[in-house]
Amino acid sequence: MNNEFLFKEIENLPEHLKEELLNYIQFLKSKAEKERYDLALASESSLKKDWLRPEEDEAWSDL
Repeated sequence: MNNEFLFKEIENLPEHLKEELLNYIQFLKSKAEKERYDLALASESSLKKDWLRPEEDEAWSDL
């Protein structure tokens, strides 16, 4: 999608729809952030097995 086209479309929206569009954009950003957080949280339990090994403690002990 071309940004210039998108900007022109937004410029031509009535003000009340611009506000609704902004709300939707914020919703999409929030949703993407939550999905990244949920994925990281889900990964934590499976990665924890490796993180808690004595070899890992030794490898990171000098930091």
